[in-house]
Amino acid sequence: MKKVDKIEHEGTVIEIGKDTITVEIVNKSACATCHAKGVCNASDESVRVIEIPYTISSLVEEYQVGEKVNVVLGSYLGISAVFLAYVLPLLLLILSIVLLPAAGLSELHTGLASLGIVAVYYIFLSLFRNRLDRVYSFSIEKYQNKKQ
Repeated sequence: MKKVDKIEHEGTVIEIGKDTITVEIVNKSACATCHAKGVCNASDESVRVIEIPYTISSLVEEYQVGEKVNVVLGSYLGISAVFLAYVLPLLLLILSIVLLPAAGLSELHTGLASLGIVAVYYIFLSLFRNRLDRVYSFSIEKYQNKKQ
């Protein structure tokens, strides 16, 4: 099995701004390429728009609106983002459900407090959104079709 050091998605440049390049990525489910997707309710395709700040590598290249590009994120950043967004709040929820009844809280208060703890965690994350945006930023590369 080969080690993946970066996560790449094919996208299309839709706007070039003063500080950012806006790229549209089409996420397709596994059945989106099926010939029967028009009559099947299971097909799923969503469009994501990502603003990519200029970096040294993106300033070196010339990009045009409509051009295909690769949007790149380091795989280690993807793993840590999943940890911050899903694993850590789940651990907080489980710990609060286990520890709060031991502290003498009723089931109702334990449930409400557990949900409150997770809500406060997500509020805390949103307060540090700008700092996280700098850490978890995408980069852009010229398009290279890597499917062979």
